[in-house]
Amino acid sequence: MKPQAPASDTILLIEDTPSLQMIYKAALTRADYTVETCGTGNEGLAAFRRLKSNVVLLDLMLPDRAGLEVMREILASAPQTCVIVITANGSINKAVEMMRAGAHEFLVKPFDDQRLLAAIENARKALHHRPPAAHIDPNVQVLPPFIGHSPNMLAVYDKIRSVARSMATVFITGESGTGKELCAEAVHQESARSGGPFVALNCGAIPVDLLESEVFGHLRGSFTGAISDKLGAAAAADGGTLFLDEICEMDLNLQTKLLRFLQTSTITPVGATKPRKINVRIICATNRSPLEEVRQGRFREDLYYRLHVVPIHLPPLRDRGDDVNEIAENLVVQMAREEGHNFTGLSQRVRELFRGLPWPGNVRQLINVLRNVVVLNEGPMVAPEMLPPDLMVTMTRTKDAPEDDDARPALGDLAGRTLAQIERIVIDDALSRHNGSVPKAARELDVSASTLYRKLDAWSKAEQKL
Repeated sequence: MKPQAPASDTILLIEDTPSLQMIYKAALTRADYTVETCGTGNEGLAAFRRLKSNVVLLDLMLPDRAGLEVMREILASAPQTCVIVITANGSINKAVEMMRAGAHEFLVKPFDDQRLLAAIENARKALHHRPPAAHIDPNVQVLPPFIGHSPNMLAVYDKIRSVARSMATVFITGESGTGKELCAEAVHQESARSGGPFVALNCGAIPVDLLESEVFGHLRGSFTGAISDKLGAAAAADGGTLFLDEICEMDLNLQTKLLRFLQTSTITPVGATKPRKINVRIICATNRSPLEEVRQGRFREDLYYRLHVVPIHLPPLRDRGDDVNEIAENLVVQMAREEGHNFTGLSQRVRELFRGLPWPGNVRQLINVLRNVVVLNEGPMVAPEMLPPDLMVTMTRTKDAPEDDDARPALGDLAGRTLAQIERIVIDDALSRHNGSVPKAARELDVSASTLYRKLDAWSKAEQKL
């Protein structure tokens, strides 16, 4: 005789439509789950107090009480409970609100048995991964590999730990160089999916005509150059986390396919006729204002609301107080070890300078500055005279110079050069300031990205012939 499972293993289904109760219960029973059903919020709460179910399937619209109210009562008494919200397509915004209030995941009607079972399995994995509340050390605040104890970063760490326990889609914003991919990796490592793959894809670094293949894969022969099957980032991340960096760079047509993927958990590689089920968590990031992109018509509003479930904003380095020096002290010692030099830290004058600089390139710029110092000097302390000569000039210009769109640029070293040479200098400079992002450089220069890709390819081929 099969031993009776504990009451807490019973899945509690709170759904007011009898036919849907029967369908969901039948699917779960066939998968060998024990299920108890209720038709109202009050009945569901009474059953929960009796069963203490670890997993609750909760319909958003109930006849007697709002689903959000019911969920809050459940989580108030048992915070570790995984609540899976069931919602109609027209109520996604409310489902997102419930995710922000602590729901583990939401399912959009209609969904098939496979999607339902995948949600239950994800919830059960999360339960095993979560440490008991009593075992969480309240004194441990910094989240490795991050460095810094500023209040706004401690708030970020707390948010990462909180959202990692759910399946909620995370939308990371922040200036270039603030550590958005690091944040995505931290969410992955803190989640129940940490044993699965973490796949990062920069949507701004891939030509538009190749992006769909990079995300969803392709079959051999599906287009010119497709000499073999390609898995694609989404399939490669199956069972883990897919990080889409610079999501606002994604082509509108591909945004539509991404929305369908989020709704169905299926992908169709380029050239394929049958969709494939995959199980991934989506984290995305941008250094733009996503709402402004929506207003400008460059980003789908419905996709924005599906992705923008739990926002995490990474503050710029200039707003993190003495974090800049804490990061710099750690980096300079690490770099010195790699280069075989003897650096032990920063002089007091450098610490004061670093605190006052605006750091437009954020942590990425700080890394480059310190690498320059460590490579060219022996130590033991980073002194002002060791800093790159153009650092203060660049910083002063960034911080103090008034914006003047009509100001005439100085020709400087451009005088005497050919137009083709000047063109390359200007393009290289734009790419450098945008960390190699062709789409961003193209927007600044008011040309198409394909034009820049074509020029870069031509220059590369010309250099290979030399």
